[in-house]
Amino acid sequence: MNWGIESYKWKSITKQIEYVSYKTSLKSVFSGICIGNLAPGRAMEFLAKIYFFTPSNRPSITVLHFINGMFQMLITVTMGVIAIAYKINQTNTSSQFIYFIIAGGIALILFFCWSILNVSFIQKKLGFIKWFKNMNETQHIHFSKTLILKLVLLSIIRYLVFTSQFYLIYNVLSPQNIASDVIMSIAAYFMLTSLIPMISVIEPAIRAAIALFVFSHAQDNTITIVLSSTFVWIINVIIPSIIGYIIILREKIDFKTANAH
Repeated sequence: MNWGIESYKWKSITKQIEYVSYKTSLKSVFSGICIGNLAPGRAMEFLAKIYFFTPSNRPSITVLHFINGMFQMLITVTMGVIAIAYKINQTNTSSQFIYFIIAGGIALILFFCWSILNVSFIQKKLGFIKWFKNMNETQHIHFSKTLILKLVLLSIIRYLVFTSQFYLIYNVLSPQNIASDVIMSIAAYFMLTSLIPMISVIEPAIRAAIALFVFSHAQDNTITIVLSSTFVWIINVIIPSIIGYIIILREKIDFKTANAH
């Protein structure tokens, strides 16, 4: 469900540049997840995703890839800031580091909103980069209010899906917990894991460390928290990466040809 929703979202956001079927969108997303493991912060993900589009459209599709990520990050960071504020209120903790995270989160929210509303301006300013010089001048990226609302709603639904995954797994391993506290800890967890660049080899360890940090006031043992974060990682990264790898082999993708002509 998580990546199925993301594929529909990806199909919706790229439609203004090039229409692709839902099946192609799925292939694009799964291939991107696989290749995204090769660099910190999933920086190479777009290389696989844009391969499924016409070469001349790929620079514009690259812009849409990053804007698409901003829609999801907008929801994730907003919920994370609310969660951290809730945890401060509940525990009466005062730490400059926590307030720094909240301030940084609010700054990011404002940046994401500005970027989404000014994507045409960003598109023009990217012309100094060689890759984006090949953008078709007739392809002006524009988000209507209807499309923005649609993408925000899809991002919210997707957020609810992967937070529910974590909650259900955590609840199975440790059923005697206050739901609101767990949900807020999960929200803080996803915000931090989204903001910290991950290297695939040590990603499970980083995710486990973040989970232990945000669940520090929970009475559960370390194993329960680590297992929850690890299972969510396997479901949402490892299994989709395997599917993406199979797609890359079947499509015989040559990334040397993934450029704009």
